[in-house]
This record gives sequence, structure tokens and C-alpha cells, in this order.
Amino acid sequence: MICLDTSYLVRGLIAATPEAASLVRWIRSGEVLCASAIAWYEFACGPVDPEGLELGRSLLAGGILPFDEAQAERAASLFNAAGRPRRLRVDAIVAAAAMGAGASLATGNKSDFLPFVRHGLKLV
Repeated sequence: MICLDTSYLVRGLIAATPEAASLVRWIRSGEVLCASAIAWYEFACGPVDPEGLELGRSLLAGGILPFDEAQAERAASLFNAAGRPRRLRVDAIVAAAAMGAGASLATGNKSDFLPFVRHGLKLV
């Protein structure tokens, strides 16, 4: 399973981007895609029209992962382990969602997620 970060959701809907090509390749190969509720929230904030929302949702055979207590605790642990930089608060939540689902994370902002790799996050 591959969990999509907000950047992947946004750029994946733009034709001729590397992200769109990756999404097509993954879906054709039978890979299951999902997104964290937080990434979905950021994506839905837009700008995106209803058609774009529906298209994004249709890509997510693995669904939109809810933000629950276990995920909140894992995200807090990741945030603290990374040294508590304020800029990583939301990224820790997205990383925790991928890890909790046993998924790799696809992101256009790999450098933002590198602090979590040593704690078990797998990046595509």
C-alpha cells in the first residue's frame, strides 16, 4: 500500500507531472493507494473543484485513513523524536498514518519526512 501526501494528491491530478505518471503506473500494477485524513483535509482545502475531489477520492482504493487515538500518539512520538520542530507537526501526523497502515509514503517533499525514516517511515 502507498499512502499519498497532500503534494502527491495535488500534483497527481495534473497531467504530464511525474506524480501523475507514478499514480497511473501504481494503479496499473495493482498497488492500493490511500491518504491520511490530514492530507485529505489539506487537499480538500483547495483550490479544488468538486470534480477534482471526486477524482482524487476515486484513486484511493485504500480509503482515507481516520485520525484516531493510536495515530495521534504515534504522531506525537515521531514529532518529539524529531526534536519538536514546529514545521514538522502536520508531517508527523501524515507519517504516523502511513506507518500505522503499513504503507510507504509518496511525497513531493521528501526532505520534510526524512526525520521520520529512522523511526520506521518508508518513503517511495
